[in-house]
Amino acid sequence: MANKRIIVIGGSAAGPKAAAKARRMDEFAEITMFQKEPDLSMASCGFPYYVGGFFDDRNKLLCTPTGVVRDPEFFWNAKGIVAKVNTEVTRIDHKKKVVEYTNLATGEKGTQEYDKLVITTGATPNMPPIPGVELEGITTLQSMQDADYLRKVRDDGHIKKAVVIGGGLIGIETLEALHLAGIELTLVELLPQLLTFLDWNMAKLVENYLKTKANVITKNGVAEFIGENGKLTAVKLQNGTEIPCQLAVVAIGVRPNVKLAKEAGLNIGSLGGITTNEFMQTNDPDIYAAGDCCEIKNIITGKNVLAPYGDLANLQGRVVGENIIEGNIAKFPGTIQTGICKFFDYAVGITGLSEEKAKEAGFDYERVLSASPDKPGFMNGQLLITKLVVDKKNRKILGAQCFGPGDVSKQLAIWATAIKGNLTVDDMVNADLPYAPPFSLAIDHSIATAHIMENKLRGIFNGISSVELKEKVDRGDDVFILDARGADEYEQMRLGIGETLIPIGKLRERLHELPQDKNKEIVTLCKISLRGYEAAVLLKHHGYKNVKILEGGIAAWPFEREK
Repeated sequence: MANKRIIVIGGSAAGPKAAAKARRMDEFAEITMFQKEPDLSMASCGFPYYVGGFFDDRNKLLCTPTGVVRDPEFFWNAKGIVAKVNTEVTRIDHKKKVVEYTNLATGEKGTQEYDKLVITTGATPNMPPIPGVELEGITTLQSMQDADYLRKVRDDGHIKKAVVIGGGLIGIETLEALHLAGIELTLVELLPQLLTFLDWNMAKLVENYLKTKANVITKNGVAEFIGENGKLTAVKLQNGTEIPCQLAVVAIGVRPNVKLAKEAGLNIGSLGGITTNEFMQTNDPDIYAAGDCCEIKNIITGKNVLAPYGDLANLQGRVVGENIIEGNIAKFPGTIQTGICKFFDYAVGITGLSEEKAKEAGFDYERVLSASPDKPGFMNGQLLITKLVVDKKNRKILGAQCFGPGDVSKQLAIWATAIKGNLTVDDMVNADLPYAPPFSLAIDHSIATAHIMENKLRGIFNGISSVELKEKVDRGDDVFILDARGADEYEQMRLGIGETLIPIGKLRERLHELPQDKNKEIVTLCKISLRGYEAAVLLKHHGYKNVKILEGGIAAWPFEREK
C-alpha cells in the first residue's frame, strides 16, 4: 500500500501541530507543509512581549523548548516533514486532489497531489477603510515582520508619540509594550468600552487602570490618517480631534482567510469562517481545517463563533493530525472562549458567558461580584475581583470574569474547568483546592465567590451592583448608604455618594443612628463588602427588611470616587 500523502497549508500554529501529530501517528506518511511567510511556528502571542523588551532574542519566538529554531531543516531532520517557506498555495483542485503553489522568492510554480489536505490559513488583521492607511508608520501586530518593525521602533527610540487603535486583547498588550519603550500613548476605541467580551462594569475597571498609564478614548473612531511626505504625522478622530503621532498600531480584530477554501467549494459559515464538523472535517471528507480560519461551536450556547486563539488552534491541529491518519477518532467539542490579558501589574480575563451574553442566549441567570485578596496580607496578597454568572435553574456555572493585580490566571483556570465539567455552585462551595499561605487564602477567592453566590441563591445575600446603586444616587432615590469600614480607611478612600460611616465594630451600639423606618432601603458597603455583608446580616436581625450589599465593595466601584 502506498504511503499516505498529506499536505498542510499554513505553518503558524494549527498547521505544524497537525503535521507533527500526523507524523507521530504514521512514520511513513509523506507530509508537506506550505507556509507563505518566511518563518514557521511563530509564537505570535509572544510578539507584544518581544516588542516590549521582556526578552531580546527574536529566535525565542521560533524555538523549541531546547532552543532549536523551528526552520525547514528542523522540520525535516526532527520530524521528517517537508516545510516549504515563502511558498503560497494559490489553488486547490479538490476533484483531482491537487494543489497549485508559487514560490514567492523565485516565482517558480508547481503542483502537488494529496490524499488528505489540511487548511490552516489563519486570519488577516482588519484595517479601517479610511484615507491615509498606506502611510509609513501604520502597522498591525499580526506577523513576525510586524513584530520586527515595532521592536526596531522600540530599540531606535526616535518615535515619541503613538496611537493604538482598538481596545481588544492585542491593542492592550501592544499599549503595554510601547509604554515600556517610553512612548507617549493614546488608545482609541470606537465602542463604549474596552475588551467587549467583558461586561461594562468589569471593562470599566480595566479602563480606569489603563488611564494611569495612557490617554484612553472610547466612543470615538479614527476618521483619517494624516501624513507629510508619505509619513504619518497625526490621527484624526471622528469628532474632529487630531492626535499628533509618528506611529499607529491598528488592532481592530481579524477576519478568517477563506479565499482558497471558498474557491475550492468548501462551506463558509455566516460569520465568514470555514465550517467543519466535530472532527474538524469540511464538507469535502478529504479536507480538514483548523485554527483562526474556522468557525467553531460555543459549547454553552451551541452557536458558532470566531475564536482566534493560539491555544484553540493547537488543540484543533492535534485533533486533525489524528483524524487524517486514523480516520475520525478524535473530536474537538468547541470552545467556552476563555481569554486572558496582562497589562502592566494587572490582568483580566473571562471564561464562559458574560452577563450580557447569558442574557442574549436567554438564560435565567444570577450574577454576583466578589472581591478579596489572592493570598493573606502577610504574604503580600493582591486584590482579585470576580464576576460570576450562574444558571438559576440547574445552578451550573455559566461564566466568570476576573480582574486585578492578583493571580487572575489561576481563578480563570478553576472556573474554566468547572464550566467544562458541568459543575454547579454546590460543587464549588466545598472545592478541595491546594492551600498554603504562599498560594491562597484558607478559603480560596474562587470558593469565597461560590459562597456569595450560594448565599444569594438562598436569599441570604441581597446584592446590588455598582451600576444600580449609581443610578439610584443619580436619581436622588431615598436610600441610606452605610459604610462599615474604619475611620482611617474612610479618610484615605471613599465614594462620596452621601454614605454614612459607622464602623462594623461600633454598629451594635450606634443602631439608633440608622433610619427608624425598618422598611427604608439601606445599602451597606466596605472595601470588598465582607464587612458590608456582616453589617447587612446584623441589620436584618434587628428587623430591617430592605437591606442590600454593594457587590464587590469600593474596590469594584467603576465610577469616579471622591477620594
